Amino acid sequence: MLDANIKQQLKTYLQMLRHPIELVASLDHSDNANQIEGLLADIAECSDKVSVRLDGNHALRPSFGIAKAGEEARVRFAGLPMGHEFTSLLLGLLHVGGHPPKVDDKVIEQIKNLPKPAAGGQFETVVSLSCHNCPDVVQAFNTIAALNPNYSHTMIDGAWFQPLVDQRKVMAVPTVFAADQSQFGSGRMLLEEILAKLDTGAQAKQAEALSQKGEFDVLIVGGGPAGAAAAIYAARKGVKTGVLTERFGGQVLDTLGIENFISVKETEGPRLVAQLEQHVKTYDVDIMNLQRAKGLKTVDSRVEVELDNGAKLTSKTVILSTGARWRELNVPGEKEYKNKGVAYCPHCDGPLFKGKRVAVIGGGNSGVEAAIDLAGIVSHVTLIEFDTKLRADAVLQTKLNSLPNVNVVLNAQTTEVTGDGTKVNGLRLKDRTTGEINTVELEGVFVQIGLLPNTDWLKGSLELSRHGEIVVDARGQTSMEGVFAAGDCTTAPYKQIIIAMGEGANAALAAFDHLIRN
Repeated sequence: MLDANIKQQLKTYLQMLRHPIELVASLDHSDNANQIEGLLADIAECSDKVSVRLDGNHALRPSFGIAKAGEEARVRFAGLPMGHEFTSLLLGLLHVGGHPPKVDDKVIEQIKNLPKPAAGGQFETVVSLSCHNCPDVVQAFNTIAALNPNYSHTMIDGAWFQPLVDQRKVMAVPTVFAADQSQFGSGRMLLEEILAKLDTGAQAKQAEALSQKGEFDVLIVGGGPAGAAAAIYAARKGVKTGVLTERFGGQVLDTLGIENFISVKETEGPRLVAQLEQHVKTYDVDIMNLQRAKGLKTVDSRVEVELDNGAKLTSKTVILSTGARWRELNVPGEKEYKNKGVAYCPHCDGPLFKGKRVAVIGGGNSGVEAAIDLAGIVSHVTLIEFDTKLRADAVLQTKLNSLPNVNVVLNAQTTEVTGDGTKVNGLRLKDRTTGEINTVELEGVFVQIGLLPNTDWLKGSLELSRHGEIVVDARGQTSMEGVFAAGDCTTAPYKQIIIAMGEGANAALAAFDHLIRN
């Protein structure tokens, strides 16, 4: 199952185990069960502290759990945790085996003190192995289960358990279910975000702690490429720097392939974000994650940022780098069927539509790339473009036109997403020349029509363009004194990672210039 190179690496990691662990398999007579049995045997070969049992009685078969010797398994995998989930497996082995997770001591203490939820502490996460957001959720819940005996967690590979996926109407991953099979959450969630939902008293404590931080010299709102670059440039000037962000990395976390970041031939969004965060943390930067800003104003020549949780932060200068989010169609049925057939991430959710008919809306690079990726998974892709021609790069259009199970509909306006009350069953399209309404029968809709700036909270505070972008000059200065902006949330014409980084650096230098002149 595992090649010699991976086995050697596994041996090295498993030397960190502090006490013996058992891999307890619940099997059936399927080929999938044989794969699990082979994987567990390979793992056991790599450490004398790992043993295998094949007498598990878990309801999901085939599956296996990781248990401290003599205890019940609380970290489980219903599926083969390879691909993006192999790291989840490795960390599960280490954490159940006593090796401490790489999180702050305060977070570990918070996990250990979590109360057992009223519905029970058993959680399940449905994933696809191609999803780059799923491992964050799986690893977070596995960490909680490894540290707190009131909790358990099972990763479920949706491709292996299609009846369960259909029964629970899962059409987006990751989707987390609580013990009573109610949906706990969906989409990418960080450990801190999950803890905030489980520990209801944490928000008030956090707001109080934030309000006591004192005044910053440079406060950056947004932790994407622009915010990270701004933080590095500001911190290098020796000024008190803070980063306030909903999730460090922003939209880049949802970007799979990056091939135009100069000097790096190819990388992935999550990998780039990890490198950015590591770089920022080499400096004295106060990163305040999972925080949403809701207000901005000047108070006594200082800038005040108010947060959703009630906290207020003040700074001599502020840099806004709040980025952008997926643009929605805003047609009937879209919101009703979000995560029930309407999706925005083909890499994450595409495997759930294996063998089905889907549409991709949008003929730019992201839309054509999505159609190409999905064509290898689904039975048929209909690419819908509002304009009379596609706008994607020529090389992508050539690839698209070579695929036998893709058709392109041009000059078409999507007017409605239809469904049966539980899931999507079609689209209504209007021919922009004739006005004729046509219906396309399908099971999934992937929306790829660009981005919207995250600036709704700034309306009335400073000047925005008609598209909602923050109006900036060449130095990143906004219409509010001492407030600068950078990246995809601004009027800068091109929305690219490398451009956002440059603008972040530019705004930080301008903010520092403002500090020394005032």
